[in-house]
Amino acid sequence: MRLIWTTLLLVGATSSAFGLGYSQAGKPAFDPRSLRGTQQGPLTQVLTLGSTHLGQAAKKPTAAELAGLLDKLAAFKPDIITHEGLSGEQCAELERYPARYPGLFDEYCWGTAEAEKATGLTVPQAMAAIEVTLSSWSKAPAAAARRKLAALFLAANDRPSALVQWLRLAPEERTLGDGIDQPLLAILHKGAKSSNETIVIGVALAVRLGLERVYAVDDHTADSIQALAGPGFQPAIEAHWSSGGPERVPALIRAKASEQDAAATGNYLGFYRVLNDPATQHAFIDFDYGRALKMTGPGLYGRQYAAWFETRNLRMVANIRAAFGNRPGARVLNIVGASHKGYYDAYLDMMSDVQIVDAARVLR
Repeated sequence: MRLIWTTLLLVGATSSAFGLGYSQAGKPAFDPRSLRGTQQGPLTQVLTLGSTHLGQAAKKPTAAELAGLLDKLAAFKPDIITHEGLSGEQCAELERYPARYPGLFDEYCWGTAEAEKATGLTVPQAMAAIEVTLSSWSKAPAAAARRKLAALFLAANDRPSALVQWLRLAPEERTLGDGIDQPLLAILHKGAKSSNETIVIGVALAVRLGLERVYAVDDHTADSIQALAGPGFQPAIEAHWSSGGPERVPALIRAKASEQDAAATGNYLGFYRVLNDPATQHAFIDFDYGRALKMTGPGLYGRQYAAWFETRNLRMVANIRAAFGNRPGARVLNIVGASHKGYYDAYLDMMSDVQIVDAARVLR
């Protein structure tokens, strides 16, 4: 009995020392932010850039038009860059469970048959080989080593990281060999021409800053919530999207005008300043998910819709946390669709040793 009481007293003393205590009035007993400032070493600096999906834009920005934006982001000097793409690991899961995730592999993932044929490696084997390779990576690797690592990334279904390796090669070294055969060469050439923000911002920055890879952190396993919502879900959410009049929301009007100006004048830095303005972020969420929560009807589909997006963002942020988990004190840049940024910042701000970096200040 004395041992039990001693244990309870120790638990109580520890809780009091950290200001945790017991839950009162429905409030959690513990807030991870209460530990911030107690860590050894500097806080991890995390910057999230809300982006439009540039690859879907009618007018694709040129490298010159994005130069000002990239200069601002490069000045932040990120050690780790994450992007809104699916990892080879998750793509393998989507492919394995088609009944739970109908159509998602075909929509969001690439096949790896060509890369497996060229390297002889499955996705799990390629992922393991990448970790071994990078654990002893030279500061000045030979061109053959970069070509081989690019092939490994392709086999791991990580095309953006393969492109980082490819573009870090001198143009004359971007040749066949060391696992790169003609089909893989075609994949790399096609990827280099992409206007997706993962490539023109994330990969471009990684190459410029001398990073070896980028990290895919998107998650579509939450889409099972939509799949299980029933046949009434999609019509209800489409009706929600078409209602409300975004043209009557000042912040959304400003964002649309800024996007049109960027397409006309090339002022993408100005556009990204507007996208990442707190007023724009609030408007995105209030107009979509805030209104969805108030939707009526027997299925309460708006709440299911919000549950899907919250789950997706929680899992994305967990992937970000894992990406810098072994790099305490790193500088992290996340590139993601602008509607995610508000959730990213809110969830990442809950971490015990993370400091959110003001995107508006970085882009100023």
